[in-house]
Amino acid sequence: SLQKWVLREISNFEYLMQLNTIAGRTYNDLSQYPVFPWILRDYISETLDLTNPAVFRDLSKPIGVANERHARDVKENFEDPTGTVDKFHYGTHYSNAAGVMHYLIRTEPFTTLHIQLQSGRFDCSDRQFHSVPAAWQARMENPVDVKELIPEFFYFPEFLENQNGFDLGCLQLSNEKVGDVVLPRWARSREDFIYQHRKALESEYVSAHLHEWIDLIFGYKQRGPAAVEALNVFY
Repeated sequence: SLQKWVLREISNFEYLMQLNTIAGRTYNDLSQYPVFPWILRDYISETLDLTNPAVFRDLSKPIGVANERHARDVKENFEDPTGTVDKFHYGTHYSNAAGVMHYLIRTEPFTTLHIQLQSGRFDCSDRQFHSVPAAWQARMENPVDVKELIPEFFYFPEFLENQNGFDLGCLQLSNEKVGDVVLPRWARSREDFIYQHRKALESEYVSAHLHEWIDLIFGYKQRGPAAVEALNVFY
């Protein structure tokens, strides 16, 4: 399948799904759910220009240092061994069960699972997945939030809609009610978001750089000296 991908006989989406499967990731296990990359960093322009490299995230860096400013802190954290555990850059992970429920909170069975995880109620509104631009902003401002995406961001518009009318509370600052997921300005609808996001995934820029992210998640930069150098060591 690597050969097919290199020859562009299969899409980036298909290739990532195959890699996830080979790595033992599956929709049947929330703790080993398929993982996909954040690929864009422009969620505020009126239109999305996929010919401009500046709209894309740097796929050679882990999401925890997608914002250059975090690199120093992440390095310093690593230099502080208590001796009891192996050293790491990040205490949380780019893919875990809580993260999957976080993204899919509006869709059953994940709604119920989320409520069970939160001891019988929804997590506080500000911590919920309420906006795509705000989720990216959190990656920029908070080096502790290192969640990558899930495949649904590239084919499943329904998860962005609060179809069941769940009462997800209100945001503290704006007092806005949390309902459907707020979309980037360039997306005219949920379907349009998925369409453009998928188009971004298959774009020339991503095709040329996706292997760099694959090295971090599935390849030689997962552990050992290469992982340390790439600021890619997880607890």
